[in-house]
Amino acid sequence: MSVVEDRVLVAVDAWLRWLPSWSPGHHRGRARVCRRCTGSPLLTAAGIGRDVPHQVTHALTTRMQRIIDRIVDDFTQQELPMLHAELTGEEQRASGGYDPSAGLEPEFDGLDPDPDPADGSQPYLFTLAGLAAEAQPPAPEPRPPLTAREREVLRAEIARADECAETVGNELCFALMAHRTRIETAIERFVEPQVQALLDELSAGLEPPQ
Repeated sequence: MSVVEDRVLVAVDAWLRWLPSWSPGHHRGRARVCRRCTGSPLLTAAGIGRDVPHQVTHALTTRMQRIIDRIVDDFTQQELPMLHAELTGEEQRASGGYDPSAGLEPEFDGLDPDPDPADGSQPYLFTLAGLAAEAQPPAPEPRPPLTAREREVLRAEIARADECAETVGNELCFALMAHRTRIETAIERFVEPQVQALLDELSAGLEPPQ
């Protein structure tokens, strides 16, 4: 079993352990399109259709994306010194403020930190995004510009990092396909009955009184 296959197995197992705790009433809807999930080849590889609730798909795609990111980060650190130095420098300059998205579980990583106000309700006194904006550290001093040679090397290293991400992503999709049956069975068992019950409840509310 390859490194990617092993990590996919661990991530799918973790998602399967989380899935029974999912409930439509415990997760709010999403006002904006999720760029991580919409059109993701990961969902195609997993055999997940468009009618599966977003929170369920997001929890899986985030776990898979973290595998790709970790492998690319390791490759960058070991093989791409200039790009690694640039990324590390950016992280250090951006650190020091409050980040409401830091350390979130995969089910919530990448989602908006604040819920949308209910229709007709008063606006929130404060939001996590607003607190994060207020807590941002002062802008750092600009760095010296890169030389032409440094820019050329950096572009080449970025291309190698992109190639690594694409290669890992393709391998991950093939590894994920091996778990389709487990994923589909879990959705049928834990998700579809809850969705159907919710639809039945909504339909009953629309029926005229007898």
